[in-house]
Amino acid sequence: MIAVWMLTWKELIRKKVTLMTLLLTVLFWIAFYFIARSAGASVSHYESGIISLDNLIDRFRGSAILLWIGFFFASFATGFLAIFSSVAAITGEAEHGVLQSVFARPIKRTYWYLGRWLGFVTFCLVYALILFVSIIGIVAYATGVHPDWSSIGQALVLFVSPVLLMVTLTMLASCWLAPLGNGVAMVLLFGMGWLGTMLDRVIAAGMFASNDSTKTSDTMEMVSGLIRLLIPTDALQQRMLSDLFQVKDLGQSFTSRDSLGYFSIVNPPSDAFLYYTAVYFVFFLAAGLYVIRRRDF
Repeated sequence: MIAVWMLTWKELIRKKVTLMTLLLTVLFWIAFYFIARSAGASVSHYESGIISLDNLIDRFRGSAILLWIGFFFASFATGFLAIFSSVAAITGEAEHGVLQSVFARPIKRTYWYLGRWLGFVTFCLVYALILFVSIIGIVAYATGVHPDWSSIGQALVLFVSPVLLMVTLTMLASCWLAPLGNGVAMVLLFGMGWLGTMLDRVIAAGMFASNDSTKTSDTMEMVSGLIRLLIPTDALQQRMLSDLFQVKDLGQSFTSRDSLGYFSIVNPPSDAFLYYTAVYFVFFLAAGLYVIRRRDF
């Protein structure tokens, strides 16, 4: 299993998708640094030496928006890297005859599957960790607003959780779908998570708050809930941002929806939803191990 894990790393390092991801990440770091530096300069100087509550709220708002922008790109980048690195994990190997020669050797199919899964997951986790630290560091340097270090660990776990989910789902779907079809399906599924969050923002904005539109609002809320159950990735992102910003601890002096507008944190999932996500992950990982044992290639 460890040998398969290491071979997966070597394969990913040589892939063009990894090179393109790194190039785009460097471009993002450059652009994000200048944006953060410009935003930080606008809130770092005051007419007097006394910083009022409004000034503190302005600085917090600026850093929160920058973090939202940074982690939006980060969720996009990590999700797509997780999908396209593992999109051909099973059927792609079978089409080239590699899978048949591997399974002919005295290695259990489940060990091979777990080795591939660990290779994809750890590779994407390293990339996600680098992104997470770089975004926090750039925003803290530019705005002078440092995060609550007690919440960093939990925020990091929530941030990397979608990587585990997307690799697990992509490898399971790869047992049946060709690489192209699997990639399209997983991208659409991943995008549905964003749709659920957008519906929550529409509801929170009160666009359907009238009596005649109550049914529409209820329907949108139900659809949003179903999307979160189907693909919890973006819901985990909202919970991560909520914990990182510590919005609940700010009381009435700061409301996410009114102060951040489009960048608000709407309807972050509860702890019960996190338990559901853990069960969701274990179920689909176990399903992948079961399918690889039973399916003929």
